Amino acid sequence: MLTRAMLMLIGASAATVLAQDASRPAQFTQADRDAGAKTFRSHCSTCHGMNAEGGRGPNLAQGVFYRGSSDEELLRNISDGITGTEMPGLFYSPDRVWQVVAYLRSLAQRENATGDHARGATLFAAKCAGCHRVAGQGGRLGPDLTQIGSSRSLRHLRAAITNPDADVRERYWRVSATSGDGKPVQGSLLNEDTYTVQFIDDAGNLKSLAKSDLRGYSVAKKSKMPGFAKLPASDLDDLVAYLSSLRRPGGSR
Repeated sequence: MLTRAMLMLIGASAATVLAQDASRPAQFTQADRDAGAKTFRSHCSTCHGMNAEGGRGPNLAQGVFYRGSSDEELLRNISDGITGTEMPGLFYSPDRVWQVVAYLRSLAQRENATGDHARGATLFAAKCAGCHRVAGQGGRLGPDLTQIGSSRSLRHLRAAITNPDADVRERYWRVSATSGDGKPVQGSLLNEDTYTVQFIDDAGNLKSLAKSDLRGYSVAKKSKMPGFAKLPASDLDDLVAYLSSLRRPGGSR
């Protein structure tokens, strides 16, 4: 029989390797959960957040998994990654991956928003839809929020509304430039290299400028979105409830 190490050397998939020794432990212990938390924070938190509450990747702290929710499916997804997504494989021994599964299971609790999501939808249309899209409706300057409730916890949603500069994806960093004729230009970064910068200006137009033609140029890790820290508490609760209701179809505990 090929050993695990030999399979790894010949490029076998994690699923092939795991088939030999992936039996689920009889029960998860606190030591398993603690070890899984360490592995998660060192290898997974960049996308899923330090507490698995979402960010670049989906929120995993509610026990809702859209690519398979059994322990074995979680093991496979963590080990092999998920084709067609940004999720890479974490090619560790099965016992270490089981520890990550144990940690995720320990977080599984569904949050309940306290606000009125119908009223939150009205607030969103008035205050947010100029920049954000939901189900194809709204502006394009900010992130599409059609499924934001699947990837962000209530705490993350609240923080994003009240302090948007705290966590800004690179795609939305602010570009400030002065053209050769002295005209100021601002927008949201798309891409830059040694010679050019591409961004969406504040009117929604795509710009590609040669850096050598600019009198000034800077990029700041800030959001164009204003903070709503002074929003009445009831309005904030309603807006968070609405955003949390925007989820992918399907999924199970």
